[in-house]
Amino acid sequence: MGDSASSSSSSSTRVSVHNSLGGVADLLLWRNRTGAVIVLVSSTVFWFLFERAGYNLLSFVSNVVLLLVAILFLWAKSASLLNRPLPPVPNMEIPEELAVKAADDIRVWINRVLSIASDITIARNPIRLLQVSLVLWAISYVGTFINSLTLVYIGILLSLSVPLVYEKYQDHIDDKLNSTSKVIRSISMKIPMMPVSKEKKYQ
Repeated sequence: MGDSASSSSSSSTRVSVHNSLGGVADLLLWRNRTGAVIVLVSSTVFWFLFERAGYNLLSFVSNVVLLLVAILFLWAKSASLLNRPLPPVPNMEIPEELAVKAADDIRVWINRVLSIASDITIARNPIRLLQVSLVLWAISYVGTFINSLTLVYIGILLSLSVPLVYEKYQDHIDDKLNSTSKVIRSISMKIPMMPVSKEKKYQ
């Protein structure tokens, strides 16, 4: 009976993890294995070309586009001369549904950032301030050892691994996070907070 209750609670938390990731949940949780593999392989190839092989991003993109345009032009020219079918070029336009979905996902992330900024500036939440400060300090500290391209590549690897690990072991991780949050909350209680007047709050 207790096992069924715990399993039902864990399944509900897994649904919340999937919902919190938005439109990229299937990709980050490896439910869309093809898309996840494509992102992992392509990011690894790009990192190797630009970081290890020494390619320049602008020249590489220009050469690839030039080669692609030349192949398509010669293919279409030879197809008209030899009565062959034209190259299977897809419809080169962005669907409205895809644009609306992407804009909605971007809006959700921007609102989260604005909510965090509101907690720090208006509500003067010391816990949120400490969390943001630790994250920004960690990024700045790591940035002194590696360049931005490697940092982006590490971010892609973490985004493809951390949500999957969290979904699998979220009960143990939540216990550790709760204990850590209690310690941070006890420390933040010792930090004096300036009272916020209602006029400034609703101004």
